[in-house]
Amino acid sequence: MKLSNMWKFWISLILAIPMLLQMIMMPFHWMMPAYNWVAFITTTIIMLVAAAPYWKSAWAAFKHHNANMNTLVAVGTSVAYFYSLFAMVTGREVYFESAALVTVFVLLGDALEERMHNSASNALGKLLNLQVKEAEVLSDGQYIKVPLEKVQVGDLIRVRPGEKVPVDGVVTEGATNINESMVTGESMPVTKKAGDAVIGSTINADGMIIFRATKVGKDTALAQIVELVKKAQTSHAPIQNLTDKLSGIFVPAVLIAAISTYVIWFVFLGAPAVQAMLFAVSVIVIACPCALGLATPTALMVGTGRSAKMGVLIKNGQALEEVNMVKTVVFDKTGTITAGKPVVTDVIGDQTKVLQVAASLEESSEHPLANAVMAKVSDAKVAYPKARDFKNIEGKGVKAVVNGEKASIGSDKLLEDYQISNQMKTKMAQLQNDAKTVVLVGLSGKIIGLVAIQDTPKKTAAKAIAELRSRGLKTVMLTGDNQRVAQAIGKQVGIDQVIAGVLPNEKADHVKALQQSGKVAFVGDGINDAPALTVADVGIAMGSGTDIAIESGEIILIQNDLLGVVRALDISKKTFNRIKLNLFWAFIYNLIGIPISAGILVGIGLQLSPELAGLAMAFSSVSVVTSSLMLNKTKIAGDHDAQQVAA
Repeated sequence: MKLSNMWKFWISLILAIPMLLQMIMMPFHWMMPAYNWVAFITTTIIMLVAAAPYWKSAWAAFKHHNANMNTLVAVGTSVAYFYSLFAMVTGREVYFESAALVTVFVLLGDALEERMHNSASNALGKLLNLQVKEAEVLSDGQYIKVPLEKVQVGDLIRVRPGEKVPVDGVVTEGATNINESMVTGESMPVTKKAGDAVIGSTINADGMIIFRATKVGKDTALAQIVELVKKAQTSHAPIQNLTDKLSGIFVPAVLIAAISTYVIWFVFLGAPAVQAMLFAVSVIVIACPCALGLATPTALMVGTGRSAKMGVLIKNGQALEEVNMVKTVVFDKTGTITAGKPVVTDVIGDQTKVLQVAASLEESSEHPLANAVMAKVSDAKVAYPKARDFKNIEGKGVKAVVNGEKASIGSDKLLEDYQISNQMKTKMAQLQNDAKTVVLVGLSGKIIGLVAIQDTPKKTAAKAIAELRSRGLKTVMLTGDNQRVAQAIGKQVGIDQVIAGVLPNEKADHVKALQQSGKVAFVGDGINDAPALTVADVGIAMGSGTDIAIESGEIILIQNDLLGVVRALDISKKTFNRIKLNLFWAFIYNLIGIPISAGILVGIGLQLSPELAGLAMAFSSVSVVTSSLMLNKTKIAGDHDAQQVAA
């Protein structure tokens, strides 16, 4: 059975207790009976149980003509251990405690790192553990409970109030409110009805629904989220490559410094060989760059885990670092800045009368504008009569008879023979200037009203763009829509630059052009956005987008909320700054610690023994881990701490 670092630490600490007692009692001139043999046996066990992995790692690096962090641990403990063996045989003072306690304190740092890593992994694993074990599946006309692993795509599943949705699917019957906070971080329940998607492991609040399974097992949204975050937490940010290179230079430099320390003390200052050796070992131990190695991965792990809880999935460390350097954020329009669903914004005339006639004419139409009209009628709770003699005029609108009167709805071309007041003409021009599509409603030869329809911006679009601009970023909207409509939407949300009339295959070219002024992030959701998402320095895909867009993006906004872009920027900036802070303190620690360990302050009574150097080194690792964990407490734009998943 492979022991964890935490178990190794406790075993080693218990074995080291006799040596700790001896160190405490030494000023009182007390000597433990058979101390040398006790120290030899316990230290040997510690070396075999706990220090062996460091020696193996150092030996593997040496065979490839390299040196790593474990090289310093292996060399320091080996020198102290084998010298103590020689001293024991020749009747000299032994220093087994140096080898043993250095190993104990190095293990302390590794154990804390391991615990943090496991904690991050367990928090995600708990999400998967929240899945139900059974599902009520329709079989032979009856709903029966079957194990979750036996649910197949296409099965009809029933979920009662208070139960969890077993797998991903689409509602076929019923309506309810579902709490999706465990996946999206959004605390407000989401209304679901026939045709709406549901996510596995979310909680059905108050209604009974039947849905058809679309994704099961590892293909569910929750399973994919967990997998993405795991990959992000184990990935490398580019700055880690710099750290690895520095470590490759740093380790040989420390070994040279240790040898120089020994030579200076023994040859030039005339110190005893044992004292010179202890100074050299202290230099090796305190310089062990464990803190340097922890600086990047711990911050990366915490940062990506925090962002996932806030509805922002960052696929890898490179994306997190790149976002920090973005100068321009480019948005697609439809489905990204706007809802991608036309809605009625204005009804001119007698609202009830206009909506009654409009609904009678549009009831049987599948046109997106008709759907917008019917949604407005439903919200206004307007009752309407049935139309007859229905006639569709291609590209213009609809004619029919409503309550015995001829009625029409459509463009001005369809109703050009209808009478329209000057006031109505003026209002229509105003609405059109606002880039709204205006539908005319006619009855008995007169225009009785206007219905203005527009694909409106998402609720948080203007706020998100204002937040980005306040951070000094340039915002651009890239769309295939016409200039007038694009400019109107751009004005509503406060975008800096609007580029309209862009063909799908031209989006990537425009992104490349904008990259001449700095790194670019592109935010999109459609198939036509995939090339731009790939070309951009950072591709940000809306969670409601197409599979190809999500695959092309490096960051996914689960909640389809543009404030997620701001959150991604904030968590990236704070994580990257934390990495730099960690690296700074790791280097400063070594710059201060190495000269002290070499005995530069021994004249004023300040000297670090190897075991104290090991303890100091362990605390440097602890400080870096603590610094990274503080990312969980730092303030992020649009923070939903109260809504985060309980881990």
